[in-house]
Amino acid sequence: MLKFLKTWTLPISMLMGTIGYFIFSEVAFLSPVKPVLNTLVVYLMPSLIFAQLLLTFCKVKVRELMPCPWHGWLLLIQVISSLVLVALLLWVPMAEEYREIFEGALVCLICPTATAAAVITGKLGGSASSLTTYTLLSNLLAAVAVPLLFPLVEPHADASFFSAFLKILGKVFPLLLFPFFLAVFLRNCLPAVHRFLSGLRDLAFYLWAVSLAIVTAQTVRSLVHSEADVWVEIGIAIGGLITCILQFYWGKRIGTRYDDRISAGQALGQKNTVLAIWMAYTYLNPLSSVGPGSYVLWQNMFNSWQLWKKGRDVG
Repeated sequence: MLKFLKTWTLPISMLMGTIGYFIFSEVAFLSPVKPVLNTLVVYLMPSLIFAQLLLTFCKVKVRELMPCPWHGWLLLIQVISSLVLVALLLWVPMAEEYREIFEGALVCLICPTATAAAVITGKLGGSASSLTTYTLLSNLLAAVAVPLLFPLVEPHADASFFSAFLKILGKVFPLLLFPFFLAVFLRNCLPAVHRFLSGLRDLAFYLWAVSLAIVTAQTVRSLVHSEADVWVEIGIAIGGLITCILQFYWGKRIGTRYDDRISAGQALGQKNTVLAIWMAYTYLNPLSSVGPGSYVLWQNMFNSWQLWKKGRDVG
């Protein structure tokens, strides 16, 4: 039973999130609970993301975090591609529906590497340690870039750029970087606690499943309440597909030059989509969360194909 749940966690979590949204939105006697649930989502999602990163970084030894040349190239791709989309959104006049498509793609590009990417990389025969290093670097990049770029893309009338920057920085920076510093502190100062957290091998997996259900419910809510046409929603999903293809391609192309094709491909292509959906829903047009929401499917379909091909070749 446990093996079945692990195999089908992605569709089960997304199905539960979808069903849960319609239950709490359509069943009349549950309506008084909605404000409480909304508050829980606002505070629970960052906590779940923080916990997943902490459990991941507890398994990392600092001396193993060695930068590679391809790390710099991949970070440069993330920055340049994100800046190109921001420039388009700022300087090219376009209808609101087209902005939502580009905003969805922007989140897919700037989002850091998934915490589970090291597992897939190891199964494919890549270097889990070099990918973990890039995961930390991409978190650092996102912690700085998101507060800088998002207020430009989606300005708020009640807040200046600087105040919006500080507000997002205050939430995103600690969320992405404090787990690493806390893991280092626990390893050196509270080794018993560190060993306990490191031993919780499957907890991060289950936290990810809960997070995926919540962000799926948020994405469904955006779709239901959106006044956009269906073709716009399809366009946002296609934007997620295009960014997925490009990032896996760029990563593998650069990784090939440094004899680390698998690690580089997963580093740039496999994204922390739970974080991406939360950021899009919280700081951009909520409909743009469909972009990273679709990215969940695209990257997992590609990863499933890679694992199948790897097993066939080995067999």
